[in-house]
Amino acid sequence: MISKVNKNSQRVKRHIRLRHNLSGTSKCPRLNVYRSLSNIYAQIIDDEKGVTLVACNTTQKEIKDKIKDMTNKEQARFIGEQIAKLAKKKKISEVVFDRGGYLYTGRVKELADGARAGGLKF
Repeated sequence: MISKVNKNSQRVKRHIRLRHNLSGTSKCPRLNVYRSLSNIYAQIIDDEKGVTLVACNTTQKEIKDKIKDMTNKEQARFIGEQIAKLAKKKKISEVVFDRGGYLYTGRVKELADGARAGGLKF
């Protein structure tokens, strides 16, 4: 019998390893990314207070209408730009990027590039 590697458990291990050294403060909160097969979620978190400051994802009603004809990478870039726009409204300019254990490629990279294009620094 062939033993199959569980990629999600490997991702969770990477994320736990990452989170030991990565934490968001009130001055420099954490930009967290989660991706499912069809959606992508981003939120900016202050770990000192345990509060989500800003959140944006592809399942929100007003965003869903705008992204219905986009590819997954285009959707991720759009979410990155939207999270940066919402962060600017809350006067957040600098964040720590938490890729959630995912490899920095594809949709995760596009979201990061979109957030940088929107004006976030990390």
